[in-house]
Amino acid sequence: MWQYFMPTKVYFGEKCIERAGDAFRSLGKRALILTGRRSSKENGSLDDLTRVLSQIGVEWELFDNVEENPSFALVRNIVSEYQDSSFDFVIGLGGGSPMDTAKAIAVLLKNPTLNVEDLYDVSKYNEALPICAIPTTAGTGSEVTQYSVLTDDAGFKRGFSHPALTFPKLAFLDARYTLNLSESLTRSTGLDALCHAVEGFLSKRATILSDLYAKESIRLIAENLPRVLKDPTDLRSRENMLLASCLAGMVISQTSTTIAHALGYPLTTFKNIKHGDATAVFLDVIVEQASIEVPDKVEFVRSALNDVAKFLQSVGLNVKVPINDEELMLWTSRVKNAPHLQWTRGNFTEELIRYLYERVKMY
Repeated sequence: MWQYFMPTKVYFGEKCIERAGDAFRSLGKRALILTGRRSSKENGSLDDLTRVLSQIGVEWELFDNVEENPSFALVRNIVSEYQDSSFDFVIGLGGGSPMDTAKAIAVLLKNPTLNVEDLYDVSKYNEALPICAIPTTAGTGSEVTQYSVLTDDAGFKRGFSHPALTFPKLAFLDARYTLNLSESLTRSTGLDALCHAVEGFLSKRATILSDLYAKESIRLIAENLPRVLKDPTDLRSRENMLLASCLAGMVISQTSTTIAHALGYPLTTFKNIKHGDATAVFLDVIVEQASIEVPDKVEFVRSALNDVAKFLQSVGLNVKVPINDEELMLWTSRVKNAPHLQWTRGNFTEELIRYLYERVKMY
């Protein structure tokens, strides 16, 4: 048996906010916009959004201090600032961080007796404010998933989701907003999307429908990530990357991610390696381990990318970090017990996990 549920209405294309802005009215008359400090101002998305909201009579307030890798502390601060306000919906504008933050805030503003830790117990809430997601990077796919990843008070990344409430109601995807991404961010977010597509394709939870999306996403990324790294102004290739990211998000909304994400989290949280890079550095072994169980799928991945390790090298992925013995032991232990492992094909022993960290260790 398999099932499929993806309730987000997606608008894709140039000036889609302007062309389909009336859709915001379906969510209410007052919005809280969550975004980062600079990017949405620099790429024009914030101006486009606020202009359309004002034109259609939707009031809005702006919080523009969402940090990269949003933390429990950030969520608490936002809730404290706006708990006495009244909003009909929440908009996450930017990369994965604002969108993930929007999902947390949508639940907590609707359920004022809850705290951020309660997000991880879905039995404690059955309603949330509607969410609109507007990605300005081509990578996380958070605009079409129910997942939100926050950094807890101990510094570890923890994902929460609700099967219905934390899916965005609306998503607007305009590749123009990705044109000024730096080379490093273009690579990292593109590799994040690739990991979503490959991990979902090889996941034990994969379905016929998720495989369709995954294969197209992998194909698009293989063709277009090298192109946008070579020519950042190539709008058509940027559009293809944004589409690939969205498709890969649809994949993991059904399959979730696998051990590659669990392996990558400490590199991001404690070593400041961008999430996509931190995850992709383990992708070749994820594929290799799956070859015994799903050889046909592995053959597709390898042929599409012309060898996984070589593709990663060709787009400039290079991760080396200092890791001490205490970190090595702690990270290995956490990954060995991560929930991601149940959907991962292959045999990821404690020895293999430790080896994977040693492989990126700077000697």
